Amino acid sequence: MTRTPPLPLKAVLRNTPEIELWPADLLRVRGNAHARLLARARRVLRRKRDGAYLAAELDDGLHALRPALQREPGMAVARRALAAHPLHPRNGLEHVGTLPLHRLHERLDALGLDADGYAASTGLDLVPEPDWLAFAGFDRWRRPLWLRIDAARGWLRLRDAALADGIVLEAISGYRSHDYQLGIFERKLARGLQVEDILAVNAAPGFSEHHSGLALDIGTPDEPPAEESFERTPAFAWLRGHAGEHGFAMSYPRDNPHGIVYEPWHWYYSALDAAQKRS
Repeated sequence: MTRTPPLPLKAVLRNTPEIELWPADLLRVRGNAHARLLARARRVLRRKRDGAYLAAELDDGLHALRPALQREPGMAVARRALAAHPLHPRNGLEHVGTLPLHRLHERLDALGLDADGYAASTGLDLVPEPDWLAFAGFDRWRRPLWLRIDAARGWLRLRDAALADGIVLEAISGYRSHDYQLGIFERKLARGLQVEDILAVNAAPGFSEHHSGLALDIGTPDEPPAEESFERTPAFAWLRGHAGEHGFAMSYPRDNPHGIVYEPWHWYYSALDAAQKRS
């Protein structure tokens, strides 16, 4: 069996139900008020619901970027994550845990979404978020791309193998939190759309493969993102022929049993399949 050495990954995102712990050097400064503070920070606590920066971790401790920091929901859990042993994603043996789902159930109920009914009708399962993610480079728009560590390494191998064959693959989207997907629903409901209309084009919050950190939307230069026209590109033809060698499979082909629209750009990583194909 030929083993591929694990690719080095330089940063991790600690994940908690309500707050993310970001490496400070991967965040953009928003205005001048906290620019100097963030420039010296190691990590920044970022609220998942709206992306607000809550506090910066410096050598001398935690500095609040918002008032009433101690009353911020999820702050106690975030502080424990902040104090946890550092993660060093190097040897490929790292354990990835998952976050609890009770908060998601509460918010689905508030939106009038029947999680059990949706699961039964689509055959989809609730997907917990990982408790940490690995930095896998940047997406098309130079945003940090976060994936579970095995998927991150799989993506980098896939991208480099394609490039060796003259094919340029771009990451469009990786990990998305439950809060991100809930925000999509809340905004569309506020515009007057019905739940049934939203579910026709968006997976219910908690049921998207992107929550797992194992799913990746892939594009190629000069092609619009997340459009069916991607299937007519050389990049898609290459993926159809080679993605499986690196553990990736297209999740939603035409006429898939989940009733999700055809998504030739959406690929899912299976660590087991990848290990078998490299053996």
